[in-house]
Amino acid sequence: MIDINKIRNNKEEVEKALLKRLDNVNLDELLKWDIEKRKIGTLLDEFRAERRKVSDTVPKLKKEGKDTTEIIKQMKELGTKIDEGMIRYNELDKKIFDYLAELPNIPDEDVPAGGKENNEVIYAHLEKPKFDFELKPHYEILKDLNMVDYARGIKIAGEKNWIYTGIGARFEWALINFFIDRHIKDGYQFMMLPYLLNYECGFGAGQFPKFNDEVYMVQSIENKQNSKFLLPTAETALVNVHSNEILDSDELPKKYFGFTQCFRVEAGSSREEERGTIRGHQFNKVEMVQYVTEDKTEEAFDELLNKAKDLMDELGLHYQISKLAAGDCAQGMCRTYDIEVWIPSMGIYKEVSSISNSRDYQARRNNTKYRDKNGKLHYACTLNGSGLATSRLVPAIVEQYQNADGSITIPEVLRPYLDGMEVIK
Repeated sequence: MIDINKIRNNKEEVEKALLKRLDNVNLDELLKWDIEKRKIGTLLDEFRAERRKVSDTVPKLKKEGKDTTEIIKQMKELGTKIDEGMIRYNELDKKIFDYLAELPNIPDEDVPAGGKENNEVIYAHLEKPKFDFELKPHYEILKDLNMVDYARGIKIAGEKNWIYTGIGARFEWALINFFIDRHIKDGYQFMMLPYLLNYECGFGAGQFPKFNDEVYMVQSIENKQNSKFLLPTAETALVNVHSNEILDSDELPKKYFGFTQCFRVEAGSSREEERGTIRGHQFNKVEMVQYVTEDKTEEAFDELLNKAKDLMDELGLHYQISKLAAGDCAQGMCRTYDIEVWIPSMGIYKEVSSISNSRDYQARRNNTKYRDKNGKLHYACTLNGSGLATSRLVPAIVEQYQNADGSITIPEVLRPYLDGMEVIK
């Protein structure tokens, strides 16, 4: 959520920045509500002060035997004014809150304007692999090697679902364990998270109310008010771990990571680039999150990016890093870099990690603060990065490491997790 003070003091600058990601922005009405709310607040303070002053004279006058009828009447009139004022004050407060809740984060100054067509490739690792034989797409290789059962996945769960089987399940698990080991080694705390979250988590992460329809809602039969949603990414839970808490500055940075399955509503598609495990309703991901002070956000962003990049380097894959344009960043993020892996058979890159800086946007929504050394309170800053998502990594590894005989060479870093196995055939 954007700080209202930032809008009060720099309305034109905020509007100009938001126009990088929105078609139209006009904050005049918001500021009119804000001015009216503050005027009413000042008036209410005056009414309360006057009522206290009048109220303090009543006992003295009664003790002196004087008539207090007129004073009590004044107190009742002030009480009525206060009640009426509070109704309007609360109406404006809700209007302002709801308006701010819908606004996306302010993109950083160097973030390009527009949508994904303006994303900038800023780095590439290795060259595109070349093959002297006819390429097979990952979904054929995975099926031929009995690593994934697509038909039965669809049978038991519908389109965009699959089953990792045998060595395929072990291969997926090897990737996850490789990521977990690296994050623990780097000093991140491992978190096993709930998969059913309350609405406040979605709001605090900046995903609700705008993206309610992108998650699976789960409603209790016995208590229909007690609805929850299936976790779409571990970030949603991790950035809410300290909601409504005040941390000490000495505790920061806090570095967490979680392995979860992720659940998202995905529209059906028969496009070639959506086949196999490229896009599904359920997939596995290891997610990193940091809580930091404002002056450490750039440092934390670089650390998260380099950690995800190092994992890709160790896997020996060709990939690129794209700096996303403002309109392609998630609602709550002021900056995002995507790591995109090359899928040879499709001739395209697919995102396997997003590294994002929210600054204090999420903390303002879920009320996560820290106290500095002088005792002053500040909102924390949160950042997140996939480290990594596997559903697109598996296709990339299978295709980039495929051999002419239909086998797959296993990346060296994964072999210790597969009893030293070097090839799947």
